[in-house]
Amino acid sequence: MAALSPLTLSQVNDGVYRVMAGTQEHVGNLKLIGGQWKFKAVGCDDAGHVIPGGGPLTHMHNTTFAVPDESVINATLLKP
Repeated sequence: MAALSPLTLSQVNDGVYRVMAGTQEHVGNLKLIGGQWKFKAVGCDDAGHVIPGGGPLTHMHNTTFAVPDESVINATLLKP
């Protein structure tokens, strides 16, 4: 999972952050839903179509966070 590290956040608006892998690959979004931040994994198929809930962090889809903090997100989403 080292190729994904570090994960960085890029704010889209007040309720959404893009989650980017160290390779600059878009691996998901952090969305404010019901007062908590929820990770929504994304991936792409061979034709380049977006696959909601897919990608290299599909196993972490719907993980929740109290705040959009990069250090906490890295420690949680990239844990072995």
